[in-house]
Amino acid sequence: MGKEVWRFIDSGNCPPAFNMALDEALLDWHSEGKIPPVIRFYGWSPATLSIGYFQKVEKDINMEAVSKYGLGFVRRPTGGRGVLHDQELTYSVIVSEEYPDMPKTVTEAYRVISEGILEGFKNLGLDAYFAVPRTQEEKDGLKNPRSAVCFDAPSWYELVVEGRKVAGSAQTRQKGVILQHGSILLDIDEDKLFDLFLYSSDRLRERMQRNFKNKAVAANALRKEPVSMEEAKTAFRKGFEQGLNIELEPYELTKDELVYVEHIAKTKYESDAWNFKR
Repeated sequence: MGKEVWRFIDSGNCPPAFNMALDEALLDWHSEGKIPPVIRFYGWSPATLSIGYFQKVEKDINMEAVSKYGLGFVRRPTGGRGVLHDQELTYSVIVSEEYPDMPKTVTEAYRVISEGILEGFKNLGLDAYFAVPRTQEEKDGLKNPRSAVCFDAPSWYELVVEGRKVAGSAQTRQKGVILQHGSILLDIDEDKLFDLFLYSSDRLRERMQRNFKNKAVAANALRKEPVSMEEAKTAFRKGFEQGLNIELEPYELTKDELVYVEHIAKTKYESDAWNFKR
């Protein structure tokens, strides 16, 4: 039996609203049976702060710093915490909940999908593995993250190298379809990242930023030779094929599909009603 063929889209660097709209459109099209499952790679222009669906902007986010750095800003349709999309490869996976061997629970499906990312890191020569929260404190942290920063908050089946988190992902299920997207860090500017959030005191910020260094790491800090974007794309594209036992077929959107995506971007993800609603 041949391998399942999924679509592969590399949409390059796109505006934040377009990025979220395209993920949503792919979910719609897959739910309607118009397209097979999809792996998508993308970047951000400009660099962007995305926040989780349930985050409160006025409580967590320093919008003055977002403006000062010239960043884009968008609310994701997925949960999780704030992510600075800058020096990273972003991915999304769109696949039916009924896909063969796809677990019913969110955490187990997350593990299966993340096998592709795990293999990608191995293709870069990094010894990545899944770490599962074991202590009660770690499990409690999943329900009530103390930090608004994604890479500072624990998650199930965390991808780690040398004990530090190397990828952050979030998932939603709508219309019978799983959308998982996430960040694969190549480099990180910690000062810029921590400027983007609000803290009750300077001491708290300092402590959290100090702790962050022990919890998260970018790929280039783990390799002698820096990872180029092209090398990362090749490694993770192959990684998804290995990890999910699939074949990826490149695809480019039609003009009509682009019009549909632009409509969602303009009416939803560019609107203050969506981005600042909570």
